[in-house]
Amino acid sequence: MKQKRMILASASPRRKELMEQAGFAFEIRVSHKEEIYHSSQPDEIVKELALLKAEDVAASDHMENCIVIGADTVVAVEDCILGKPRSGEDAADMIRRIQGRAHQVYTGLAILQFDENGNKTVINHAVCTDVYVAEMSEKEILEYVQSEDIMDKAGAYAIQGIFGAKFIRRIEGDYYNVVGLPIGYIYQMLKEV
Repeated sequence: MKQKRMILASASPRRKELMEQAGFAFEIRVSHKEEIYHSSQPDEIVKELALLKAEDVAASDHMENCIVIGADTVVAVEDCILGKPRSGEDAADMIRRIQGRAHQVYTGLAILQFDENGNKTVINHAVCTDVYVAEMSEKEILEYVQSEDIMDKAGAYAIQGIFGAKFIRRIEGDYYNVVGLPIGYIYQMLKEV
């Protein structure tokens, strides 16, 4: 049987790196569809957006014998979503909200599998990881915000950067989910298809 072509519907360099690290052969196509969602809970929002991205990329080509993977990640505190910061002050406000407590990182996945006839099956799932952040002084918050390029990071941090090294006390769940892609979950799902 011919190997399925795999497409990652994401422009994220971190997701690309994780897919390569797991040994997947894939191509990248980016959805340019406006990210509009109707859900109100973070886990449902990321599932909806991941599916929107995957469906948009799948609609741009003939999808026989192909797998399309869409993903979307958000950081949430008490179900309030922290997006990408708009400014340094916005980033500092986000760090103030997550310091000294737990927050959640949700990644929605949409895995669209197309058979030889173009028939589609869909896996749409959200993975959640609890992240516990140490208490931080105002000086530490401001120094951190100025020390790292965080404007493209949900919640204003990357677990694999300075913030993760200095201030994350522990996580409960999938580390790679916090990086941006629960690659182990994807691998297990793809083994089944």
